[in-house]
Amino acid sequence: MTATAAGFDPVPSWTRVPDVAVVAVEDLDAGNAPLGVPVATSGAVPPVLGVDRGDLAEAEFTGQLGQVLALPQPGAGALVAVGVGDPAELDGDRLRDAAAAYAVATGAGGRLVLMLDALPAVPPEIAGQAAVEGALLARYRFEELKKHGTPPVVALTLVAAEGDVQAMQRGARRGLAYARAAALARDLANSPPSRLTAERLGGVAAQLGADSGLSVEVYDRDALIELGCGGLLGVNAGSADEPRMIKLRYRPGDDPDVPRLTLVGKGIMYDSGGISLKPADAVHSTMKNDMSGAGAILAAMTMLRELDCPVAVTGYLMCTDNMPSGTALKLGDVLTIRGGTTVEVVNADAEGRLVMADALVLATEEPVDAIVDIATLTGACLRALGAQIAGVFGNDQGLVDQVRAAAARVDEPVWQLPMARRYRGEMDSDVADLKNMGGANAAAIHAALFLEEFVAGTPWAHVDIAGTAQNDKPRTWYPQGCTGFGARLLLDLALAFQRPQPAPLAAKEQA
Repeated sequence: MTATAAGFDPVPSWTRVPDVAVVAVEDLDAGNAPLGVPVATSGAVPPVLGVDRGDLAEAEFTGQLGQVLALPQPGAGALVAVGVGDPAELDGDRLRDAAAAYAVATGAGGRLVLMLDALPAVPPEIAGQAAVEGALLARYRFEELKKHGTPPVVALTLVAAEGDVQAMQRGARRGLAYARAAALARDLANSPPSRLTAERLGGVAAQLGADSGLSVEVYDRDALIELGCGGLLGVNAGSADEPRMIKLRYRPGDDPDVPRLTLVGKGIMYDSGGISLKPADAVHSTMKNDMSGAGAILAAMTMLRELDCPVAVTGYLMCTDNMPSGTALKLGDVLTIRGGTTVEVVNADAEGRLVMADALVLATEEPVDAIVDIATLTGACLRALGAQIAGVFGNDQGLVDQVRAAAARVDEPVWQLPMARRYRGEMDSDVADLKNMGGANAAAIHAALFLEEFVAGTPWAHVDIAGTAQNDKPRTWYPQGCTGFGARLLLDLALAFQRPQPAPLAAKEQA
């Protein structure tokens, strides 16, 4: 993909993931490729390395998770000892991290080979998925605008134990789909905001949807006016670019009784803060990632057909930038959300909840079993949980538990925060139904309570990824930059989703 004077094709080239030939085999033939060999902190050293534990110790290699030691071989690819840590603790998450360390250590090698035939603690299907995700996502780079990029991985071979090839191949196929979803989410969030506007994202969604079995409807400004989407239109008021609401639909077949899940994503293509202008600091410079929630939904949904998802999934991407201008939303303005709720705007930088409110109402107007929204919503969540854990809220414990379970399976951790309804009164307005912010404290809770106003009692969960959307430096299988956090989580959630049974929140979560 190249930038030209005429503009920029915003559809990602996906050169970092989709064209990889992933295969599981029993017979080892690494050729000139670097051969990754897992080594634990105890137990026998795999004979293929040709060294014992004493030799490794002399090189200060103990097998700790993430350690890597390359052993050159004349006329062949290097043997790479890859630490997997305590064998009693080895699982899919640790194997994913180890595969990432191996892939990074190989530099620019296009062909990778990993021996996974001596890991009895990890079932072969899980091992295959984890190894593919770790290796490919660790080597991801957003280099669409560079003249010369890093050579991509073109082939990944996994060596399985006898009888495990088919199971490992199934896991590898699933891992490739998950890696593609995360890579696409990263591509979208990393794209410069002037090159990926709301309008262009509509074009991206239409093209990707056609390629992946989704129906796509893109709503322009006139259509949004007709729908009464006052939140999205209000935030867009200061922009030179039109807003877009992108509605995605996936249907697994003709059965009308399948479970129905709706996803709502914040798609602020660039967030200056509007009239409540952000300071010109390092955080402001990352605000192209403020559409990470919408990007995660689009990316996850492109893989539903590939993985034969049995659940009907609808996605709403609420897209605009948030800019200051003579026409921008003013503090004290009152917006009318779809459905008639009025909101006094007391901070123009609390815009994500405004655009999502319209979509939450629209979601409740169709048959749906549960709604999950995802957004880079509050700095308060970042300060509470840091940059590696997202916050999750909800009005139904069973649904929240499904989100938590999916997060645990893909190692995109979330922590449940309380729907502390004692704070709801702090968003009361003198002139409207509510304000778009509460007091100075509990801002992440205020945001969740605001969103809950628009779900009409439908089982609902809210995932705040403000902290996890951006990585300041490389970490395991996350490169520096936008992380794509949420794409794999939502994909896993959709694949395993079940209709929530009545499960009210515990009293401590509502206090």
